[in-house]
Amino acid sequence: MKRLYTLSLIIAMMLSVQALQCSADDFASYKFDVGAHFGMSGYLGDANESNMFKHPGYTAGASFRYLPNSRWAFRGIFSTGSLSGNTADYEDVFPGGVNYEFSSQFYDLGGRCEFNFFNYGIGETYKKMRRWSPYLSVGIGATLATCDGNSAFALNIPMGIGVKYKIKQRLNLGVEFSMTKVLGDNVDGKQLTDLYQIKSSFLKNTDWYSQLSISITYEFGKRCETCHYVE
Repeated sequence: MKRLYTLSLIIAMMLSVQALQCSADDFASYKFDVGAHFGMSGYLGDANESNMFKHPGYTAGASFRYLPNSRWAFRGIFSTGSLSGNTADYEDVFPGGVNYEFSSQFYDLGGRCEFNFFNYGIGETYKKMRRWSPYLSVGIGATLATCDGNSAFALNIPMGIGVKYKIKQRLNLGVEFSMTKVLGDNVDGKQLTDLYQIKSSFLKNTDWYSQLSISITYEFGKRCETCHYVE
């Protein structure tokens, strides 16, 4: 009887340890994520000065994130999309009454820093994790645009706001709106450069494009855990 009691106690302890291990795995924290996004693009520039989605295009791409903790993330991202515009859409009249129209393809590669408003994650209740969080992002990148057989390259500054939601421990859904300031005036083609005879500068005559996108990402690279401490 005594042996049976001892054996039962050992089995119970083994099951408890296994359950704790499963629980730890279920709520493990990861250092990286990869994913894809798709959505709608818009343009602001010489051929569209107000409504960025007057001629909406598409955008799609992929990203890689490093997740140092639950509040910050560093993201490398590649996007491509279409942009278009037509000066006939607004009241400004150019010399000779000429209207300008363009259609271009852009390729964007850059890095961004993201700040989550809440501790984003599942588990680790002592950290007051939340399954969702709004976030802000800012970064630097480069844009290559092709229009009418010509190519143009310029640096850019992307700024975004979004919301992340954790579907499962390692699976995330996101919605983001970003505006990218291109430090150049050729995203819309060379025919739309300095229409007002004003030399391009950081504040004048430079192009912008926007992206409204949905993303899905998958986390990997489990963190090393020692007791209750997460590195």
